[in-house]
Order: sequence, then C-alpha cells, then structure tokens
Amino acid sequence: MIDVEKINDVIVISFNNDNKLNVTVTQKIKTEIIKLINPNSKIVLNLSGISYIDSTGFGMLLSLLRHSKNTNSQLKLCNISPEVMELVKLLQLQSVFDIRDSVDDCLKSF
Repeated sequence: MIDVEKINDVIVISFNNDNKLNVTVTQKIKTEIIKLINPNSKIVLNLSGISYIDSTGFGMLLSLLRHSKNTNSQLKLCNISPEVMELVKLLQLQSVFDIRDSVDDCLKSF
C-alpha cells in the first residue's frame, strides 16, 4: 500500500502497487498514514505514479490535512501527475494543499 521513508525529521510516504487512490484503497491507506502523524510531524505525500484520484481519495487527502493541522503537523504533496493536477485545480484545492514539484522541494520548504 504505502512505503514510508524517514529523511532527517521528515516522513516521506509513497504509494506502491497501485496507480489510483480510490474507494477500494483509501480507507486502509488513511488508517496507516494517520498512525504516522504525531504532534509536530513533517509529512510529505509523494504522489508519483498516481494517475487517478476519485472523490474518496480527495476526501482522504483532506482528512489527512485536517488531522495534521489538528496535531500541529505539516503536510505537503509532491510529484502530482498532470491528470491529477487537473482534478486538483477543478476542485480548487491547489490553494488548500501545499503542493511542490518534488520530494526535494518539499524537504527544503520545511
């Protein structure tokens, strides 16, 4: 489901074995990621390889953002495909999430 890598004090989460964040996987992924968010965490969601996100996927991302804000943590997204970015813009979420081009950009921005 997810790969977790710690770079300095930042938790980088990547998605494996699936190119979609949809109703079949989001609840399990959300549960796994919430366990990783502690107070004052720095989290990067690397969306490389994700070519589609449905409404439950966006709901999961918003839920993770809300959970991170409630724990005084920071959540950033990166490596968003052009197809997914179109949906992000359609839903007007580009100003809601901190979106960066790459994992390195995210690491430098903390």
